[in-house]
Amino acid sequence: MARRHDPERRQRIIDAAIRVVGEKGIAGLSHRTVAAEADVPLGSTTYHFKTLDDLLVAALRQASEGFAKVIAARGALTDPHTDLAAELAGWIGEWFAGDRTGVELEYELYLAALRRPALRPVAAEWAQDVADLLSRRTDPVTARALVALLDGICLQVLLTEVPYDEEYAREVLSRVIP
Repeated sequence: MARRHDPERRQRIIDAAIRVVGEKGIAGLSHRTVAAEADVPLGSTTYHFKTLDDLLVAALRQASEGFAKVIAARGALTDPHTDLAAELAGWIGEWFAGDRTGVELEYELYLAALRRPALRPVAAEWAQDVADLLSRRTDPVTARALVALLDGICLQVLLTEVPYDEEYAREVLSRVIP
């Protein structure tokens, strides 16, 4: 039997893994669940991703690239007259106003690096990429502090019943920005 060429299969597998984690969490991720979600043979998932960690690395990288693109697309990073604190607070508000499942998924993948060392370099890249973007408007130390603060604000919203407060976020972000 001839092998059917399917150049999009790897991407479909990554997208399926993201959907599985979004629905069932990382605990629900297996080559079998991803293959079923992607509608591909089980062997395709193991061909493209030998281990689940390899698949999670690809999923986290895709999620983090999307995150960085959203930040880069905002004018605050190129316009020195824009209030950076207000812009970042507004960005977080937009992020939480959308599909909260997406935000939860990105943080679940990001925090999975605590138990899965293979994910740590991608998580570190994500933090560094965001800090590099923010360094367009501030110094590198402040940029890293802003990344930590953004993470903290987002985690508090995700893990508590307290809704996102954009004015509070703007206030605390402005205290870090020189």
